[in-house]
Amino acid sequence: MAARAGNRRPRILLLYYSYTGQSLKVLAAAGEVFRGRGYDVHMAPIAFTDRRYSEKFARFPMRRVWFDFFSVLPAQTRRATGEIRTPDEVRNGHYDLICVGSPTWWRTTSMPMRSFLKSDEARTLFGDTPFAVFVVCRRYWRENLDATRALAEKQGGRYADEVHFTYPGTQIRSMLSLTSYLATSAYRDRYLGVRIPPTNISPEQLQKTRLFANSLADRLFGKGSV
Repeated sequence: MAARAGNRRPRILLLYYSYTGQSLKVLAAAGEVFRGRGYDVHMAPIAFTDRRYSEKFARFPMRRVWFDFFSVLPAQTRRATGEIRTPDEVRNGHYDLICVGSPTWWRTTSMPMRSFLKSDEARTLFGDTPFAVFVVCRRYWRENLDATRALAEKQGGRYADEVHFTYPGTQIRSMLSLTSYLATSAYRDRYLGVRIPPTNISPEQLQKTRLFANSLADRLFGKGSV
């Protein structure tokens, strides 16, 4: 069980980057559970400000979806970092649990999240603190999860648990579904003449997130509310 001073409420940080809002949906569902148990919950969105990509990722849907979608591929392949802006919440004292919402970009941790996890601020934030990883992904989630966990552990964090979610469909059809959503911000039955499955986080996956958050809280802080 995580150590806490006296009988104070556990402080939980929901740390994430979210372009389409899927990582935010998952962490918000976990946050509902933690708040319902009486915990002190803080949101910490990371802003992607790198001048090479900020214009593309400041708008949704994407204006030139295939060009914008592929623009980060070389940097992702190199596991590069970029410029970001962090909220005050990452500097406002110690937390009892950090929940990391990590979307998958080209099979691995997104550049904004990677950039934070390699920063000096992350070293201060994660030092000897339990963390859980929440991964959303179209198909290949494992590399993102492993990389996010390794980066957080390198900064002194203590791995507590993980949960991951994937979108339905085969490799090609799920890619078309996601690309259609990035291009239109709407859910469609067909894209480029091909029938496509649903994309993004489902209500059932959000319910799984709530169950996971309750189980995680039970193990770290004991059962019930405070």
